[in-house]
Amino acid sequence: MTESGAQSGPTALRIILGAHLRRMREAAGISRSDAGWEIRSSESKVSRMELGRVGFKERDVGDLLTLYGLDDGEERERLMALARDANNPGWWHRFGDVLPSWFHSYLGLEAAAQLIRTYELQFVPGLLQTPEYVRAVVQLGRGLIPAEEVERRVALRVSRQEVLHRTPTPVRLWAVVDESVLRRPIGGVKAMRIQLEALLEATHMPNVTLQVMPFESGGHAATGGAYSILRFPEQDLPDIVYIEHLTSALYLDKLEDLDQYTATMEALCVAAPPPNKTRDHLHRILKDFDD
Repeated sequence: MTESGAQSGPTALRIILGAHLRRMREAAGISRSDAGWEIRSSESKVSRMELGRVGFKERDVGDLLTLYGLDDGEERERLMALARDANNPGWWHRFGDVLPSWFHSYLGLEAAAQLIRTYELQFVPGLLQTPEYVRAVVQLGRGLIPAEEVERRVALRVSRQEVLHRTPTPVRLWAVVDESVLRRPIGGVKAMRIQLEALLEATHMPNVTLQVMPFESGGHAATGGAYSILRFPEQDLPDIVYIEHLTSALYLDKLEDLDQYTATMEALCVAAPPPNKTRDHLHRILKDFDD
């Protein structure tokens, strides 16, 4: 597990370790309350640890492993190393001054993902946005933002996009974008033309699949709005549905939620024209911006 730590990032590692500790506790027949007492804490702290929502103190992990009866020295060291890796800050921490606290978890999951499927109806997917487009988006509804902060936000977005180019395992992105996203000239006509050209280039990437939901398609399954589904290479990590709000986000991993959102995503992909039609659609929209 720790071999993938550098790429998985601390968020994913915390979830993996937390799930492992939960299974060990349940197998040992120990309550969260008793586990909390063992580490001089509370039942709620153990719950947050098992969900991967807090960092791990090595002393606490060691005490829990002893309580759960782990006597395999090699396995114990593996889990302790996982706890240490899970406490390492992600690359995005250097952007903490422009990063909402609730967005940290998503960046960790995005960095760990093997596949990201997303539906967008307002903005171009973040992993495909150009710097010009990002500059316009970050200033929407926010009044006058200092130029330095704008550029920090642009740098953050560009850094995120490295997951599409990392070696040897770039993330696979499958995006369904509503046509209104591509016709809304965020940043002005010139910026939007640059963005559309960048999307055309992205369609040539082997790990990027882009579909456009055209106006003429009428209604479709995703009436609830934009969302993403993230899948991970680690078997210990379930798929996660991510839904972003104005000042917070939802992370869903219950099987019934995953089934419903996955079925809706499949329906969107079937309803939209196939990916091999996307370039034609982008060229038509680009031509309209030229007129």
